[in-house]
Amino acid sequence: MPLMLPSRKTITGKVLLAQKASKKGDIVLVTPDVIVADLMELGRSVDEIPKILCGLLENTRPDDYVGTRPPQRSYEAVISGCELFAFKTTSKTIGCTVYYKFTVKEDVLWLVSLHRDRSEKKGK
Repeated sequence: MPLMLPSRKTITGKVLLAQKASKKGDIVLVTPDVIVADLMELGRSVDEIPKILCGLLENTRPDDYVGTRPPQRSYEAVISGCELFAFKTTSKTIGCTVYYKFTVKEDVLWLVSLHRDRSEKKGK
């Protein structure tokens, strides 16, 4: 049986690190203009990101991981080479299924994506 990386333990660890950073407010938007546009589509503002992320991270389980195996590495200069963790889960705050992707670097949560699950729109 092939090793499925990241493991459930690794995923859980990354989510816990992200929770810790988000609770402290240590969140950086990698592409702010894109994330803000996606939030506007959801009827949300950038000020709500900490609350939204805290809710998402508290309810995210390893089975919600939808990233590649092994995780994709970022090509964005500020987080170049960092592993990206992507999840799809239901947000009670937003009221729909959300896709979000992040990395944790130096105890900071770097948010890469946060938007409505686009496969949900396509009826998948």
